[in-house]
Amino acid sequence: MPEPADPLYEEILVARCQAGDELAFAELVASYAPRIRYFLTKMCGNGEDVAQEVWLEVWRSISRLNSAGAFATWLYTIARRCAMRHVSRRTRRDEQWEIDQLAEIPEASVDDGFTADDARRLHAALDGLPHVQRESIVMRFLEDMSYDDIARVVGCSVGTVRSRLFYAKANLRNVLDDDRPH
Repeated sequence: MPEPADPLYEEILVARCQAGDELAFAELVASYAPRIRYFLTKMCGNGEDVAQEVWLEVWRSISRLNSAGAFATWLYTIARRCAMRHVSRRTRRDEQWEIDQLAEIPEASVDDGFTADDARRLHAALDGLPHVQRESIVMRFLEDMSYDDIARVVGCSVGTVRSRLFYAKANLRNVLDDDRPH
């Protein structure tokens, strides 16, 4: 997936978007789209449709973003809000969501010991976590967001983020250890 070369380049892209440059916006979308779809799939089960809603909201409101350097945090705040709206609108709780929209799981090499089956078990274990733990894990370890940024996105304290991550990791360990073939 294309990614801006550095934070300064991303800031320039954001500034160009704020000036109405559609090509710069397309570049930001290309850079973040797979990660946003994955995040949304984990948060509400419907990454593709909700992602369209996210990008529409980003395009409409990017001119109001005060700090171009805060784009990623601002983007995930919008994505989280859209996911929460989607979940609250969902009428049937027992819908079975497909995992097909997840980013492709790369083929594991013979040497690394982490197989495609391990990745599937990990994704399934993530799906079993409570919502607040799952979003914290995805933002911290898959999106490499800082504790401060996660706290800003979800609207809680850094201590709460640390606590959620602690319990999420413990829950993942338990599930993966129980699920490990003996």
